[in-house]
Amino acid sequence: MSVSQSTLDITSFIDARKVGGFQLVVIALCAAVVFIDGFDTQAIAYVAPSIAKEWKLAPGALGPVFGAGLFGLMVGALILGPVADRIGRKPVIIVSVLAFGLFSLLTVTADSLTSLFMWRFLTGIGLGGAMPNAIALTAEYCPQRRRAALVMVMFIGFSLGSAIGGFLATVLVPRFGWVGVFWVGGLVPLVLAPLLLARLPESIRLLALHGGADHRIRALLARIDADPTLDDADRFVVAEEARGGVPVAHLFRDGRALATILLWIMFFMSLLDLYFLINWLPTVINASGVEVGTAVLISTMFQVGGIVGTLALAPLLDRGKPFAVLAFAYAAAALLIVVIGRLGGAILPLTAAIFAAGFCLTGAQIGANALTAVFYPTYIRSTGIGWALGIGRIGSIVGPIVAGVLLALRWPTPDIFLLGALPAVIGAAAAFAIGRETARAG
Repeated sequence: MSVSQSTLDITSFIDARKVGGFQLVVIALCAAVVFIDGFDTQAIAYVAPSIAKEWKLAPGALGPVFGAGLFGLMVGALILGPVADRIGRKPVIIVSVLAFGLFSLLTVTADSLTSLFMWRFLTGIGLGGAMPNAIALTAEYCPQRRRAALVMVMFIGFSLGSAIGGFLATVLVPRFGWVGVFWVGGLVPLVLAPLLLARLPESIRLLALHGGADHRIRALLARIDADPTLDDADRFVVAEEARGGVPVAHLFRDGRALATILLWIMFFMSLLDLYFLINWLPTVINASGVEVGTAVLISTMFQVGGIVGTLALAPLLDRGKPFAVLAFAYAAAALLIVVIGRLGGAILPLTAAIFAAGFCLTGAQIGANALTAVFYPTYIRSTGIGWALGIGRIGSIVGPIVAGVLLALRWPTPDIFLLGALPAVIGAAAAFAIGRETARAG
């Protein structure tokens, strides 16, 4: 006697329901991960003026250290994104959090540019592995109609962590020196890791694609909605293919090649400008005659602007023409970067311009993260996000290093920022082209 086997499509199940408490817990835990990620990524920029003075470094000498951390972020994103598509999001997130917590703690032992370079690189690998998987996991627990917006809201944690890092630096550095920032940046993720182990679920869509985990899926679906029909569903599926082979190769198949290349260009240009600004703003503002603590506080307005920009842009990206929204934001950011370079030490106008630049540039980048998560299917989602961020990290390395060289050559600040506006213009053009390509393919 045969027993009939019914199936339940996980995507349809999630899309048909409101966002509930369990999904909000997943979003909050992923937000906590990117909060610490943002804090540790930005920490070096906030303490750079203090390190430079304590170690008597020349202008621009910390450029390679900035680059080391960002190179580690690139390596982590490129390697650990595809790994997570194979073994799961949760283990990669936890290992990444433990790694960047440990290496951030070890940064307090640095006593030279060489040792600081090494610890920032190793910290960066962990940071790079955590981010794309937090984005992917959030996307996979959200209904389609609100996915981009909820991913953006989750990612506010990154901007919030970066901003709070600046405020904490103004308190910790005068009392404990620059090492105080890295003590906090190391201990908090080590405390967070056990909570993630206990409460963070695996990707429900990835479990279905890999197969053999129906009992785990049933339990997770029941936490989303205790639907009585779940008892009758013997097999859970997602309406997507799970293909073998090299995950990166699939980014260029099924009509995704041109959009993938354009996404990489957009991420490269966006992160080049983003890290050029967040790494060098405190130093440039300080060099214009503003006291170090005030320079750091002014710089945090870039992250505050990013939070407001993310909240403002998020509702627009689940509607029509989301890439047109990004193109407009990048174009506005280009204009604001030029303005920042011409304001010198005028505190109030400079603060307003930095806030507005953060609104546009950070808001657009977080929007790009969310739209990339929506664009790629489950079986290559972490790979797609990881590689877009990884290619973007090349830009994030180039930006601070080139700016450091130009500062060392004593280029005028307005000229440096004028050059810095060009990548935002290219990013706007790429975003516009992606919108045209996805509309044509769709």
